[in-house]
Amino acid sequence: MANNPMIKKGFIRLIVTLFISVVLVWVGSEVAFYFLKSDTDRLPDDIELVIPIGTAEKVAAGEPIPTIPDEMTFVLGDTLIVNNQDSVDHQLGPLWIPPRSKASLVLDAAERYAYSCSFQTSQYLGLNVKQPTTWQTRLVALGFTVPATTAFLFIYSLALWPLDAKPKKKMNTKLEMKEKPSDP
Repeated sequence: MANNPMIKKGFIRLIVTLFISVVLVWVGSEVAFYFLKSDTDRLPDDIELVIPIGTAEKVAAGEPIPTIPDEMTFVLGDTLIVNNQDSVDHQLGPLWIPPRSKASLVLDAAERYAYSCSFQTSQYLGLNVKQPTTWQTRLVALGFTVPATTAFLFIYSLALWPLDAKPKKKMNTKLEMKEKPSDP
């Protein structure tokens, strides 16, 4: 059975479709990662959030603080460092930050947090912690997509170009004219 030409042809076609699938999926996923690049396409880092001078007065007056967003996105493992440059104490969730001091919060779980916040007019700050996009993420994408793509391409190739058990004979395109014996 190992010498069966149909099996050999099928195996070669499967290897070719596997190679084509890896290339197509890799190029497609890299293009998608490029266009959908987000703020999580990086390694964990220290992120500083500055509470400017006069924030407490603006919050009391109901004015938004333009330098502080309502929601922030982080990568798992980031450290949020809150730098209080204001003249009063501020709080962000479990952090109590005295005037002209800093406090830090390690973001070690991928979740959405809604922390109470004294330096926002809404009294809340949303923190969205996501898994980082790494080369392992890209490998997982290939691992999930290549087998299905290979199977699809292989079956599609069989439908378009079936495997033949017998080699095709070459057709002679020249018309051979046989000479008829001439009548005397």
